[in-house]
Amino acid sequence: MAAQITAIVIFLAMFGLIIWDKFEHYKVTLGCGAATLVLVFGAMMRDGEALMRTLNVRSIFTRTFWHITGEGGEATSGINWATIIFIAGMMIMVAGMERVGFFRWLCMVLAKAVDYKPIRIFIMFMVLSFVLSMFIDSITVILFLTTVTIELSQLLKFDPVPYIIAEVFCANLGGSATMCGDPPNIIIGTALGYTFFDFLTNTGLIAAIGLVITLVYFYLVFHKEIKGAADNEIDYSKLPDPKSAITDQKGFIVSTLIFAIAVVLLVTHGSTGLTVAFIGVFVALLTILTNLKHFREIMKGVDYKTLLFFIGLFVVVGGLEETGVLKVVADFIAKVSEGNPYVMIAIVIWVSGIASAFIDNIPFSATMVPIIQALSASMGVPLETIAWALSMGTDSGGSATPIGASANVVGTSTSAKAGHPISWGRYCAKAAPATAIVLALSTVMIFVRYM
Repeated sequence: MAAQITAIVIFLAMFGLIIWDKFEHYKVTLGCGAATLVLVFGAMMRDGEALMRTLNVRSIFTRTFWHITGEGGEATSGINWATIIFIAGMMIMVAGMERVGFFRWLCMVLAKAVDYKPIRIFIMFMVLSFVLSMFIDSITVILFLTTVTIELSQLLKFDPVPYIIAEVFCANLGGSATMCGDPPNIIIGTALGYTFFDFLTNTGLIAAIGLVITLVYFYLVFHKEIKGAADNEIDYSKLPDPKSAITDQKGFIVSTLIFAIAVVLLVTHGSTGLTVAFIGVFVALLTILTNLKHFREIMKGVDYKTLLFFIGLFVVVGGLEETGVLKVVADFIAKVSEGNPYVMIAIVIWVSGIASAFIDNIPFSATMVPIIQALSASMGVPLETIAWALSMGTDSGGSATPIGASANVVGTSTSAKAGHPISWGRYCAKAAPATAIVLALSTVMIFVRYM
């Protein structure tokens, strides 16, 4: 009991410090992770095997960590090294693409393709945000998309705020469509052994329908502001040539090929057996080997703090799992739902959605993975069904507020630095209803398709 109470206190302290936001998040999770190792596993449980399961280093040296034969994969507990290695690999690849100007070039090409019309740019950039976030971390997508949006707004004389709010929402929605889109999906997929195609054919379908509804919704709520900008007289001769965004022609071609290889490997890894950890290492090596002259610049693009954040987080959640706290939470949800799988699924979707609107959805999803495993075992509901509910809840719910997901923080911060602050009121008034619509859509579709 003492170990359980201590694990809970450390977990709540971690969440409280993250929400307080006075310390860097990676320092918070590493500190709480160290406290879990020393106090929970060392002083109270005195269980070396539980400690080793949580550190999970041995899994890296197994064949199944890099290549799986047969369907699916093995569920893991403790530190999810596959998630960390994959994200690190993708960061290196994206840093290579950033160096050569790939993202800015793509945005400028699409803007030119729609004749720089504000309404068309609004729709095109929403779709672009959705599609790119299916394959690339949404933080990177929003960072470049908002920068180009602000640049275009200065040239075309329109308010970039409606565009940025819609782009952020679509980035989170696109991230829910695939395994590699948002960190919560990477955590769910690697922990439970699901593939890129598993997500694409399940959450991807929900996200695609959600995108259509979202396009209509944001067009209606921002129609007057966008339409007014379309009447501005523009000197198109002053608009930049998309080719000017490319800083290294040869490097641009190589980076594009590496990105294409990464997409192919991710789409086919369910049939090839190559794990996301292998894919992450492979694309990272390709990027490094083709950018040896720019090695230091590429490695600076790796967000080491985020990787350390994950390590500490997984240790804290491992403490809850090894002490049986998460099993108690799962039993409580099962009791509240009174054995009704519909109620249980609704609880997972809406609690995940509401919680993710106010707290970081990464630690929340990491905490929920072992809980849904216990729920599946106790209530007889297929684990896949609960996993899709958790994915849609955490990814979509994070869109409701400016702090619900990392992409939101990046988008609103970039906008504010450029002289276009986005208040909580303005953001939530438009994004919260859209979030509720997607959560309701997810609930209905999961009920109809899986129950």
